[in-house]
Amino acid sequence: MKTAGDILNDKKRDMVTIRPDQTIREALERMQVNRIGAILVKRGEKIVGIWSERDLARDILKQGFDIDTALVENYMSTRLYTAPDDTPILKLQEMFLGLFIRHILITHRRKTVGLLSIGDVMRAGLLEKDTQIRDLTAMASWEYYENWGWDRKLKPPKK
Repeated sequence: MKTAGDILNDKKRDMVTIRPDQTIREALERMQVNRIGAILVKRGEKIVGIWSERDLARDILKQGFDIDTALVENYMSTRLYTAPDDTPILKLQEMFLGLFIRHILITHRRKTVGLLSIGDVMRAGLLEKDTQIRDLTAMASWEYYENWGWDRKLKPPKK
């Protein structure tokens, strides 16, 4: 079964970060260039939060909110969830569903190595299931069943 580390390797994407003292506009510009829906907030070498499109949707109608002056640190989410890189897909799916979250930081030896979204994990899970179904179908093809048992001589039961 695939793990969080396997999914990160398949993504082939580095973590995209922004400093907490940067503006929401700067965050949006970096997110647009990288085609992502959430950006990690990094102070020095430590991830201190995450800011997403959903945060923008929540905050944009607040009185006085201006993307040119609002700082990411004032609007980011600071409650971060982590999982080790050897966590299997099923466990990650349980975390997303059970905790009602959209992003999980992935760690290796307590160091953050990447970010997975619920979409990343669901996609990987579906691809893995598709591969399993294809493998099972190949093992039990119609040809196998058509020829099954015909080489044996059937004898009627003795009375």
